[in-house]
Amino acid sequence: MKITPEGVFKSIQTDLEGVEMYEGMIIQYTIAPLFNIPMNWVTEITHIKDKTYFIDEQRFGPYAFWHHQHHFEAIEGGTRMRDILHYKVPIPVIGDLADLILVDQQVEQIFRYRDEVVADLFGTFPEDTAK
Repeated sequence: MKITPEGVFKSIQTDLEGVEMYEGMIIQYTIAPLFNIPMNWVTEITHIKDKTYFIDEQRFGPYAFWHHQHHFEAIEGGTRMRDILHYKVPIPVIGDLADLILVDQQVEQIFRYRDEVVADLFGTFPEDTAK
């Protein structure tokens, strides 16, 4: 995937060629978010509002909870993309410590990379540089 740092997404198992996204769509991946250890990840597209947003939620994978909103806003000269992510790591106390030390930084790095690639591909707008 172009907008994800190399090594995080290994492959998408679901054939998405020519398939339009729909609510209830299940997507299976092989990912390696930490220490290059591959694992299965399954998400479901739970909500879609055409040209406005869509939401994916984890159904199986490394997180205890994953709710990712992808928002799109038509603005002069293009489209602004914004992500809202809520997640929780598994295993109370140990997971919370791992999140504090490692996972939160990894997730932030993934989304920072994503923002940079999107800006390189499509450009930035004056409001976007004020982040």
